[in-house]
Amino acid sequence: MTIIKKVLAAFVALVMLFVAGLYATGTDFIITSVKRTYLVGNVTANINDYQQFETNFIEAGQAQPIPNHPKINSKTLDENFRKELESLNAAAFLVVKDDQLIFEEYLSGYNDRNKTNSFSMAKTVTTMLLGIAIEEGYVRDLDQPITDFIPEFKNDPIGKTATVRQLSLMNSGYEWDEQYYTPFSPTVELYYGDDVTEFTTGRSFSAEPGTFWEYSSASTQLLGIFLLRALQKPLGNISLSDYLSDKLWKPMGMNDDALWHTDNKGMELTYCCLNTNARNYAKLGMLLMNKGKWNNQQLIPEAFVEEMLKPEGTSYYGLSTWLSDGQQPAFYAFSGHLGQFIINVPEHKMVVVRLGEKAHPSQDVLKDTLPKLIDEALKVSVD
Repeated sequence: MTIIKKVLAAFVALVMLFVAGLYATGTDFIITSVKRTYLVGNVTANINDYQQFETNFIEAGQAQPIPNHPKINSKTLDENFRKELESLNAAAFLVVKDDQLIFEEYLSGYNDRNKTNSFSMAKTVTTMLLGIAIEEGYVRDLDQPITDFIPEFKNDPIGKTATVRQLSLMNSGYEWDEQYYTPFSPTVELYYGDDVTEFTTGRSFSAEPGTFWEYSSASTQLLGIFLLRALQKPLGNISLSDYLSDKLWKPMGMNDDALWHTDNKGMELTYCCLNTNARNYAKLGMLLMNKGKWNNQQLIPEAFVEEMLKPEGTSYYGLSTWLSDGQQPAFYAFSGHLGQFIINVPEHKMVVVRLGEKAHPSQDVLKDTLPKLIDEALKVSVD
């Protein structure tokens, strides 16, 4: 055997040993993450990765276009801002004012029908569905104990006292480490693992519920598990994607079917991973801007929308919704990994959507990135 063959054989043996070790230690999700990132030319999760995942279908109904503002696209983006968007492979920058589309631009080869990953913007949508489920009586209220539908925590001395509200507020005390770029992070396992229900219900709580705030994707996943079980008890084999289709997607006249990432068991990744286009994301913002009402139909109770926008546990977070913290003009937002944003600015009745492959280079999203995006949106939407 030549030296080259010996080296190659040794390399293959090491790779096989490494893979065997991953399976033996329950960390084989790393293999999945490599397949869905590096082997398709990415270094992290990306806005087009629904092609590498199992997905559930969210059916649309009769499309209702967002009306065009009389001054649609009468202004252009600031040239420096455009260059920044292009350098970050931004996909879309869209502005709605007074429920009308006033500015829309697509970059990096994207167009108005491209589906892209919402990432954590889905957290806000999951809580919107919770509000509907409470109104319809499937969930008692925000203070219902999570153990009513997640009995796996009945023997957890801390977790058994946690409530649905606390999961949405991110102050339930669930033990978690929100890290996206560390291979052995629980967040990576949550994203690429086979069974998110088994994974999240198999962990524990480490702090008294309601005592401190900590951003946690797993908390929203638990919220999704709770919600799904609450729906399935009376409704049978319904999925959260079915519920989203029936309660929001069809009534709001979304212009296309959507997709929702699932694990290998068919459970939606409720902390992330809706896939639709910029106009449909804008409509989700418009729904909250109009206090849950769409075409004179109250899809989400107004009182629940108001509850979503109350800071609790921290000054900049409500129920799965990011809040401005003293900035002017005031805003609230859906926010996702790599710079996915739906930003509502009530003072101007303006909704801003920014989608893309890379985040803006800022250390503080709430104090720097979102105000900057709002400023640029005002330039193209206000005389």
